[in-house]
Amino acid sequence: MNNQAAASSTRSYWVQTMLRIADPVLTALADKQLRATMPVENKKEEQRQYSHLEAFARTLVGIAPWLETPALDAEEEKLRIHYVQLVRTGLDAATDPESPDFMNFSHGFQPIVDTAFLSHAILRAPNTLWHGLESRVQSNLVQALKATRTRKPGFNNWLLFAAMTETALRFMGEDWDQMRVDFALKQHEQWYLGDGMYGDGPHYHADYYNSFVIQPMLVDIIEHVDAHYEDWAVMRKDILARAQRYAAVQERSISPEGTFPVIGRSLAYRFGAFQALAQTALRRELPAGVSPAQVRCALSAIITRLIEAPGTFDEKGWLTIGLCGHQPELGEPYISTGSLYLCSAVFLPLGLPADDAFWSDADAPWTSQKVWSGQTVAIDKAI
Repeated sequence: MNNQAAASSTRSYWVQTMLRIADPVLTALADKQLRATMPVENKKEEQRQYSHLEAFARTLVGIAPWLETPALDAEEEKLRIHYVQLVRTGLDAATDPESPDFMNFSHGFQPIVDTAFLSHAILRAPNTLWHGLESRVQSNLVQALKATRTRKPGFNNWLLFAAMTETALRFMGEDWDQMRVDFALKQHEQWYLGDGMYGDGPHYHADYYNSFVIQPMLVDIIEHVDAHYEDWAVMRKDILARAQRYAAVQERSISPEGTFPVIGRSLAYRFGAFQALAQTALRRELPAGVSPAQVRCALSAIITRLIEAPGTFDEKGWLTIGLCGHQPELGEPYISTGSLYLCSAVFLPLGLPADDAFWSDADAPWTSQKVWSGQTVAIDKAI
């Protein structure tokens, strides 16, 4: 297989895998059957209030760049157009108060989280998820985002959820609370620990929340609001530099076998743990010495290893709780079926066209492959 054919095959596998994950959620919601058909694994009634918004918003946060970018391949473009229509229909079903699948934006604290993921998706695909909507759906969507304002987020990474929702409202031309944005940015500046790592609140946590939430949201919030205030503009350079360093750390953490350290909470988000690296690749801002091809190969190894694990999907194609297959013991009390769809965040580079170096360059070994096979590797160093 030549390089071009290999690259096409890899991209096709990513698209097929992404849609294998996303299709049950998006198809059911477009048919207004998500509540009726989506399982909520192993959880009490509380999770049933939240799981459907979790599934939809988290699916969108990963597939948004792909939805937004016309494909060069005719068959892929046909798929993209189909899913754009499914998603727009789903947004209507999710935000229409008369819909059987109207989602919970206003009760409990969890909707603060997933409204932010929905907001993040909108910023990643503004034409698909905002400009292309009917005005009625736009109005319902605005009301859904604003409904989360009646509760306060926790004093940790949750501050970014409130800030992300306000950032999306600003993008929509709505009134937005600049104080919520300022508080999140300033607190995370205080919680910066060094070498590309933020605390989750005042303390360091050995987990993947710098990738699940903190770094990706900081980057996209600051990109949208930095021009508003001089002190925000000053923060932009450091936020982007830290994200780039964290991407380097993430790339080095992928073993030659396509595994990664089993550390911290929310491991059932699977390869969503690499959202920060995927986003840095999407932005074409990978650190020096880390090529797009080696990131593609490293992420492909993780995706393949986890998605092919027996038990990853139930008999109807819904994700099950676990990291490598069905491992319900890895589900914290806040984890339910909908939560799992944050794994879609690994697919962000599908927003790059097929002729981008990420897809078109020849396969390349990633850092740990080179080290553990005795090849030459640059010395790592902190920023």
